[in-house]
Amino acid sequence: MAWHGAGATAQAPAAPRAPVILVLGDSLSAEYGLARGTGWVALLEKQLAEEKPGARVFNASVSGETTSGGRSRLAALLAQHRPSLVLIELGANDALRGLPLKNTEENLDWMTQTAQQAGAQVLLLGMQIPPNYGADYAKRFAHLFAAVAQTRKAALVPFLLAGVADAADPARLFQPDRMHPRAEAQPQMLANVWPQLRKLLR
Repeated sequence: MAWHGAGATAQAPAAPRAPVILVLGDSLSAEYGLARGTGWVALLEKQLAEEKPGARVFNASVSGETTSGGRSRLAALLAQHRPSLVLIELGANDALRGLPLKNTEENLDWMTQTAQQAGAQVLLLGMQIPPNYGADYAKRFAHLFAAVAQTRKAALVPFLLAGVADAADPARLFQPDRMHPRAEAQPQMLANVWPQLRKLLR
């Protein structure tokens, strides 16, 4: 009758680990010029509290950050937070500084691959720049996010500022510097991210 008590020592399956989301971005995700708690990442936390209780968000965004800066910080952030999802919102400052697009693409590719190797899913948040930087440069810049996403089979939001930068009256949605969105634009930014992020959370 030894079998009778065998089930008593069996362990119950471990509960699924609550999602841990790491946001690696620049001023667009760091609440530059905004009241604390009004940026799209903070709004994301509120959305998750309703739809995915237990999920945690670590916002590692830094104003002025480039893809090189994000690359230098990523390994430590992965080790510290062990995220299940990494949102990479970098590249705009590379373009503003006129850095070689090849370097930007290589850095995004490295970060995506490194996060995936650490066990995280990756969502790339694409950006676009005004054509006054040169139509060819702007086109190639916008395309590199899709290229990395395709190569690494990562998820992609084609343009984080869709519905903001290309709105009928974009001036009202930007701060006086005409670069950083106002608080009124943050819900639209979240709306651009959420559908893709929600798929990954499933």
